[in-house]
Amino acid sequence: MSQSKINLFKISDPRIFTLHITWFAFFLTFVMWFSHAPMRDAIMSSFDLTTAQWKALLILNVALTIPSRIVIGMLVDKFGPRHVFSGLLIMAGVLCLFFSMASSYEMLAFARLLMGFIGAGFVIGIRMIGEWFPAKTVGLAEGIYGGWGNFGSAAAAWTLPTLMLFYGGPDGWRYAVLTTGAIAACYGVFFFWKARNTPKGSTYFKPKKSGGLEVTSKRDFYFLIGMTIPMYACLAVLAWKLSPTGVALLSQGATYGIYAALAALFVVQVTSIYNVNKEMLQHGVDEQQHYKFKQVAILDINYFVTFGSELAVVSMLPGFFMDTFGLSPQMAGLFGGGFALMNLLARPFGGLVSDKFGRRATMLIFICGLAVGYFIMGNVTSSWPLLLAVGATMLCSFFVQSGEGAVFAIVPLVKRRLSGQIAGMVGAYGNVGAVTFLTIYSFVDASTFFIVIGCSSVIAFAASFFLEEPKGHTVEVLEDGTVQKIEVA
Repeated sequence: MSQSKINLFKISDPRIFTLHITWFAFFLTFVMWFSHAPMRDAIMSSFDLTTAQWKALLILNVALTIPSRIVIGMLVDKFGPRHVFSGLLIMAGVLCLFFSMASSYEMLAFARLLMGFIGAGFVIGIRMIGEWFPAKTVGLAEGIYGGWGNFGSAAAAWTLPTLMLFYGGPDGWRYAVLTTGAIAACYGVFFFWKARNTPKGSTYFKPKKSGGLEVTSKRDFYFLIGMTIPMYACLAVLAWKLSPTGVALLSQGATYGIYAALAALFVVQVTSIYNVNKEMLQHGVDEQQHYKFKQVAILDINYFVTFGSELAVVSMLPGFFMDTFGLSPQMAGLFGGGFALMNLLARPFGGLVSDKFGRRATMLIFICGLAVGYFIMGNVTSSWPLLLAVGATMLCSFFVQSGEGAVFAIVPLVKRRLSGQIAGMVGAYGNVGAVTFLTIYSFVDASTFFIVIGCSSVIAFAASFFLEEPKGHTVEVLEDGTVQKIEVA
């Protein structure tokens, strides 16, 4: 098959086979990660939860994904996607069992916090697909991977309430969650059996050192540290939200302990970054090894707005439709799932347009479009016809997910051996966005929530003007010293 074309029906092509088994692995992680949202009423009834406690669960669900995407990115670069994705899927099955067995709100909250680790699965496939597809089609391939995998949240919204009713009784939601975990664990074994990290004969480049992202200039070293701060600040805000000042899930002493632990972890992280880059700070690096961390930082900001808003909206949208239009959980899940439905087409479309017409211009168009979309959603009220409200949701979702596709059409092209870590950091910023927006949502109504997201898009739009198109080739060095050029344009 031509390297410039993708025929999704030719499963005999190892590239296409790898794409399909990888997006489905990602799909399963999103089904599990958002299994709670469409069964809100049943879970709240089982534990007699307040609205504030439920909103705390939404924030907890995305919190741990921030550090876990960084960690998973490092593990992928070091051990390869095959081992890491298989292990994550099997572990996810265990976490689903734990969540389904929760007997108190504290146990439920802790289980939901741990299940945030499942959301790191996205990072793994970014490196996998980047290894198997060339620059001419990597945007489309990453878009298919991300879009079809992201659809798992919509699949959860559409199927789990029905599965819950099939099992019946007050524990129906528990069996529905447990079913998703069992499927994922079995698929983890299958993925280990069938997946391969690279095409036959290709080299899997690994970072020279582990523990932190490599940069190639002193300026970028300090830039990286600065971009690390918001991730820890976001976790500190989460701890504050769970403290006695917020929903009182944590004691004041435990909250202070978390603050101290986060400060210590930040020091450890900065030390690791320094150790990885110490030689560069002292002696510099060869010119052909340079890459601009500015590119990563802009992609961080854009994913904060795109995927961060998607995570937040997918978490609250079924409830929004129930409260605004008085729908049943099944109908609200159906209409709320429309936001994630667009992933099937929009995210691949964003990657395809980036491949064909330029990555910077594509980014600017989609970021502008999502801002308009959220301003429209901010004006949806119960007086709107339901179908018009759903249409506004779908329009906004199209630009959000096309923007995500545009972001990850660039990520694999920045620096091949660091693709896992770069994807991890960009992905983590998506979760920083989700925690930020969900924290804001806990204080305001849905209309204000949508307007805030729309306003935040202006910053991403401005940052995108400084994004640079990938040009020519990047360079990696084999263990024997041979220089290998990798096409990025």
